[in-house]
Amino acid sequence: MTDRLYLDDDSVTTFEATVERALDDRIVLDRTGFYPTGGGQPHDTGTIRLTDPGETETVTRWRVVDVEMKDTVYHTVEPAEDGTTAAVTDDGATGAVTDDGTTAAVTDDGATAAPPEPGTEIVGDIDADRREAHSRYHTAQHLLSAVLLREFDARTTGNQLYHDHAHLDAAYDRFDAADLDRIEVRLNELVADDRPVTSYTMDRADAEATLDTDRTRIDLLPESIEELRIVEIGAANADDSRSETDGEPYDRTACAGTHVGTTAEIGEVVVTGRETKGSDEERVRFALAEHVDSGE
Repeated sequence: MTDRLYLDDDSVTTFEATVERALDDRIVLDRTGFYPTGGGQPHDTGTIRLTDPGETETVTRWRVVDVEMKDTVYHTVEPAEDGTTAAVTDDGATGAVTDDGTTAAVTDDGATAAPPEPGTEIVGDIDADRREAHSRYHTAQHLLSAVLLREFDARTTGNQLYHDHAHLDAAYDRFDAADLDRIEVRLNELVADDRPVTSYTMDRADAEATLDTDRTRIDLLPESIEELRIVEIGAANADDSRSETDGEPYDRTACAGTHVGTTAEIGEVVVTGRETKGSDEERVRFALAEHVDSGE
C-alpha cells in the first residue's frame, strides 16, 4: 500500500520515493505526494526524476500525466521532452539512463521510453500551481456545502473541481437570483474570517456514532474505507459577531482531498450561476474571482 503523503501534509510538492512496481506506462511508488483523481478533485501532475542521474549531465525525467487509486496509487508516466540523456547505446540509439546506468528504449524516431524500474530511487515534483488551485477550490467547496446545509437545509449530492472553476450539486428545489447573491456574500464572509482548516484521522465506526453524518457525508464513501480523514473548518474568532455559539467548527467533513491552511487563502469567490439537474436537485457553479476576471 502506497503511503499517501498528502493525507498528513497537503502542502508538500517535492518528495523522495522508491519505485515498487512498473506496469507498462504505470509505476507504483512506496510513498507519494501526488493526489489521485477522487472526491471530485482532479489528479496532480508533475514530473518524476532519478535521484542519481549517473554520469550524464542531463537529469532523466518523466512526466506524470495521470494518477489513479485502486488497491494502491498508480502513476501513469511518459518521457519528458527534456528527459532523455546524451547516453548512447551500441546501436546508436539515445535513451533515458536507468538506475543501473544502461539506457532505456528511446530511439531517434521517438519510441517510448520505459518507466523507471522497480528499486529505482526517484524524486517527485508536483505541479505546485495546479495543486494550489485544486486546494483552494476544494476548500471553497467545503464552505459552500456548509452554507447550503446550514442556511438552506440543502445537502450536497456531488461536486466537481477544476483548476479554474467548479460546481456543486445539492438536494434543493430551486435557487433564485437572491439566493445566489446571499450564498456569495456568506461565502466571502467566511473567507474573510480567515478560519483555520485542519485535518485528523478517525475510525469510521466512531465517526458514524459520534459525528453529524449530514455534515460529514460519510455515507458517500465506499464501505471499504475504515479509517477516515476528517477535515474541519474552524469557528470564527470569539469576538466576531458571526462566531458560532455551540463551540463546534463551522464545517466537519470526511475528505481525503487537498486543502489550504486557512479560508483566507481561498481568495474571493464568485457564484457564477445555477442550473436544474433533475427533480429537487440544483447545481451551483462558482469560481475564484481571478479566474472570472481573466476569462479563463
